[in-house]
Amino acid sequence: MSQMLGLHHVSLIVADTERALTFYCDVLGLQIEPARPDLNFPGAWLRLGHQQIHLLELPNPDPVNDRPTHGGRDRHTAVQVTDLDDFAQRLDVAGIAYTMSKSGRRALFCRDPDGNAWELIEVAGH
Repeated sequence: MSQMLGLHHVSLIVADTERALTFYCDVLGLQIEPARPDLNFPGAWLRLGHQQIHLLELPNPDPVNDRPTHGGRDRHTAVQVTDLDDFAQRLDVAGIAYTMSKSGRRALFCRDPDGNAWELIEVAGH
């Protein structure tokens, strides 16, 4: 029987690829995957460990207003990080709001410029 082997990528809709890349590359530290073919619309592929984030520059069908303030109560992408305090400092410097996890875990929630929610979870011992 066929089986799923793992997550390859997550696609996110963004209104402006360059603005999104400032968040994803400059703040989160992801690198552009140069193998993206010409898809006849702007966007970018980003490396995230062995997986990828695909940014698709398209009109956003989802409302970005009136979303929950805390990203943990909304659709979100969760990633593991080694130093949560470093990421919090990067977000502070960039003027990006975030909230800490309500569960008491070492995790925070933030949003990209298009309202896509992210959870950064600290993994101890890395």
